[in-house]
Amino acid sequence: MGDEPVMQIGEVATRTELSLRSLRHWEEVGLLTPSGRTDGGFRLYTESDVDKILVIRRMKPLGFTLDEMKAVMGDLEVLDDAAADESARRAARERLGAVSGEATERRQRLVRQLDMADEFIGLLAARRDG
Repeated sequence: MGDEPVMQIGEVATRTELSLRSLRHWEEVGLLTPSGRTDGGFRLYTESDVDKILVIRRMKPLGFTLDEMKAVMGDLEVLDDAAADESARRAARERLGAVSGEATERRQRLVRQLDMADEFIGLLAARRDG
């Protein structure tokens, strides 16, 4: 952490629009690790931690599993690690490319579902007003 400013879990929850329970659960399952703890045991998070949390939060509506999220976070860490060898970086980029394709497909499914919801709302409005 060094001199980087830190926040406690409540501030992180507010900034990320997540519940304390979600953040604690993600830590319990190994998806997220706070950068530190106070002497009293309170979790401490950095801006880098918040960035990671926001990546996870963006994956959630697309239906990625915890294991899939862990894999993505691991690959992102490899790419951020200047000491990672080129073969590991290449493999991480390939896996992230596949995840990007899957995310695009899942997003398209969500758009289709929203279109159907809009049609249904329109149908109800027409019946109500007609």
